[in-house]
Amino acid sequence: MYLDALKNITTTLTIYYDGQCPLCLAEIHYLKHHNPHRLLQFVSLQSIHQAECDINCELAMQTIHARLGEHKMITGPEVFFQAYQRTNLTIIPFLFSFRVIRYLYAKFYVVFAKHRHAISKCMGPTLLRIAYWKYPNQSHLSSSQKTHQKF
Repeated sequence: MYLDALKNITTTLTIYYDGQCPLCLAEIHYLKHHNPHRLLQFVSLQSIHQAECDINCELAMQTIHARLGEHKMITGPEVFFQAYQRTNLTIIPFLFSFRVIRYLYAKFYVVFAKHRHAISKCMGPTLLRIAYWKYPNQSHLSSSQKTHQKF
């Protein structure tokens, strides 16, 4: 079964996110809370020195980027598919196992990414407050995640 296959994932996913976007911060905070196996790492794009990194920060600000393992870069909706497979959640990975859901989400993401800043101004601060209220304890984070945490 699909959910049994998810238990065998061991490759780390490093997500590069906009550390100044309240909506992005809310999502990252939520993912950090559901990362008991430490398969997700988080790096704020604002903390990257472009000369030392092979990620294009300008492109990463337009659509989410992540590194799967040591080398493979993935972008857009695939980042979320991969991220939620590494969480302790079951419903979202199960829903993403359906091609039609992935297809619809990918179409939605294109529109969302284009208007992310406007959406974040509108909803981001409220969602970030809710995320901090619902998941106040960050003691479950590994030391490397605490280093990359930028709140």
